[in-house]
Amino acid sequence: MSSSSKMTPLELRASIGLSGIFGLRLFGMFVILPVFAIYAEGLPGGSDLTLVGIAIGAYGLTQAILQIPFGWWSDRIGRKPVVYAGLLIFAIGSLVAALAPNIYIVILGRILQGAGAISAAVIAMTADLTRETQRAKAMAMIGSTIGGTFALSLIVSPWLDRMVGVPGIFAITGVLALGGILVMWRFIPDAPALPPVAGRGLKDFWNILTDPQLARLNWGVFALHAVLMALFIAVPFSLRDAGLDVAEHWKIYLPVMVASFVLMLPPIMQAGKPELLRRWFIAAVALLLAGHLALPWLNGNLWLLSLFLLLFFVPFNVLEAMLPTLTTRLAPAHAKGAAIGLYSSIQFFGTFAGAVAGGFLYKHWGGAGVVVFGAVLLAIWLILAIGMRVPPVAAAK
Repeated sequence: MSSSSKMTPLELRASIGLSGIFGLRLFGMFVILPVFAIYAEGLPGGSDLTLVGIAIGAYGLTQAILQIPFGWWSDRIGRKPVVYAGLLIFAIGSLVAALAPNIYIVILGRILQGAGAISAAVIAMTADLTRETQRAKAMAMIGSTIGGTFALSLIVSPWLDRMVGVPGIFAITGVLALGGILVMWRFIPDAPALPPVAGRGLKDFWNILTDPQLARLNWGVFALHAVLMALFIAVPFSLRDAGLDVAEHWKIYLPVMVASFVLMLPPIMQAGKPELLRRWFIAAVALLLAGHLALPWLNGNLWLLSLFLLLFFVPFNVLEAMLPTLTTRLAPAHAKGAAIGLYSSIQFFGTFAGAVAGGFLYKHWGGAGVVVFGAVLLAIWLILAIGMRVPPVAAAK
């Protein structure tokens, strides 16, 4: 490939298409956040905030369990078949959740949704189809898609709830998953086949598991998503308590997300330079921690809560792009799917742990419990991040 600083048409097409598929999956996780707790009050068992947290986070639990085998599977049989299977399983889970008569069947549907664990295969396929010099841009597209999907979910969720209700939202996410199969089939090129490496699966996994640099990144993605999910048990209540009706929350989320995308660009544009990437990375973790510690003093005022959300989402979007970029640089080529599978498993375990802990802590200790939980995770991450190593970008071929 050329060493040009621009993406090739194939790289651009693959990055856009795979980002879209990633976004479709995460839309199913995010879109229920603003409305599910209120909907659950009308379901048998739904008045218990701990069960609500489990229903939200169950998606992440099966994602966490299955990302490693799905990533390993994608190394052996190819990325596309794994993505097809995962999207189909997600669609089935969406149907179960849509038809659920009580909170327990919703939890079952969320477990099935999460069982379509394709994130590792999608990220590995993105790495397969892009040069290292362009990979940060491709991962930034995925990171931006995550943030954009989150913002879109928060904006459209109250409107969808009024139009079709939460069961209808679940059904829509299932249809979108089936649409993702069509996108993969029609628009995403095949990844280059990697030669099989016989008998090395367990050894590769052990090497990945014990690599200290990958371990730093894995803790980081756990902390990032645990904090996100715990906060969004508490943030909707904080906005409501500050006088903003749930149907109006988009008026806060929309400008915050637009501004955060603009402000994330300078760090991402410099992500190809190892030392600058490292500095931006550590600064982003520090900003997350500082904003978190400031949250108790920002409650009760919509402007201050908006400032907190901006301080959260700028570094969140930066880190969401940098973490998979660094993981794919550090992972061996023949075990990239397994490495990203472990990374994605830990990410979604963070989603599960954060949602359950957020529901439990908010139920018993309010916002203070959520803040302490997040601050501890982020403080540990900051200490680990200081010792991180950023490998240089491999020369383009």
